[in-house]
Amino acid sequence: MCDLNIVVVSYSQALREIQKIRRTVFQEEQGVAPELEFDGQDDIAEHFLAYWQGQAVGTARMRQLDESTVKIERLAVLKSARGQGIGRKLMEKVLDRAISQNYSKAVANAQEYVKSLYEKLGFEPVGERFEEAGIPHRKMVKQLSDSTPRSSGEQP
Repeated sequence: MCDLNIVVVSYSQALREIQKIRRTVFQEEQGVAPELEFDGQDDIAEHFLAYWQGQAVGTARMRQLDESTVKIERLAVLKSARGQGIGRKLMEKVLDRAISQNYSKAVANAQEYVKSLYEKLGFEPVGERFEEAGIPHRKMVKQLSDSTPRSSGEQP
């Protein structure tokens, strides 16, 4: 996917693009309440933006939970760009970043319908299915090492 560029951005720097993607995916498509989506944690997280064909089409954030653990949240790709592997590339970039910062574990609350994406990246489900914002989720955990799967030619 040569037209894809994923960058680490500050929330204040990319506020409009991040909010537009998340509003579209989570609020408009999935009916998540704004106060749940914009939970006050954005300023303490690292943000990732995926640009495809020059347009911001995907985002994710990574927050430190403790010295060894990060939580990956708010993975979203606009409908017009889905099916291109952008979600996977975003996750690979976040995982590479976590490894480069010496974290040993990543956790995520994955929506049930995309659980297989996380499993393909080496996450394992933990515990029972639960509801978050009225959407079925599963807690997923991955032990990190420098063997995180990357597509050929992908740089951290």
